[in-house]
Amino acid sequence: MTTVLLIIQLLVALGLIGVILLQRSEGGALGIGGGGGGGMMSGRGAANILTRTTMILAAVFIGNSILLAILTGISADGSSVFDTEIDNPATGVIEQEDTGAPVPTDG
Repeated sequence: MTTVLLIIQLLVALGLIGVILLQRSEGGALGIGGGGGGGMMSGRGAANILTRTTMILAAVFIGNSILLAILTGISADGSSVFDTEIDNPATGVIEQEDTGAPVPTDG
């Protein structure tokens, strides 16, 4: 189930990137679909469709993210990730072995 949700998440993310890049940019930065010229749709109609598509994809993305968090947060036995204890916590100190001759410090 998690694999299916991850694949959906990837496809929705790619779709969001594509739809956002197709929108007309106000500042002229990255908007690919902002050119003039006649097309099948007017500029306003295309903007409404792209805006709705962006909102739908964003809602699916957020919902899918919440589902993924719930599914991976609870394991099969009903315990949470936060309930597990760490066997060997890192202390932050690296111990070095004394192998070799000491380094002279008098120059």
